[in-house]
Amino acid sequence: MKRVTTLLFGMLAGIGAALAAVNLNTASVAELDAVKGIGPGKAKAIVQYREKNGPFKSVDDLSQVKGFGKKSVDKLRAELTVGPAKK
Repeated sequence: MKRVTTLLFGMLAGIGAALAAVNLNTASVAELDAVKGIGPGKAKAIVQYREKNGPFKSVDDLSQVKGFGKKSVDKLRAELTVGPAKK
């Protein structure tokens, strides 16, 4: 019974983590790199773009970052969000 409880708890924790969207305006390179479809180079490009151009207004703005086209943005849309930027 203890194994089943532990397994269920682990599964629920994993689901919660999977449902949490990453904020393009506050995420670190490491947090962005953890998103499937974004590697370390693209994660760094996102942060550099944000530092140079200011916060993203929508997830669609990601297409302005080198390496991201409309198709890749559409695939990532469910895993990303745009919220208030860090001050």
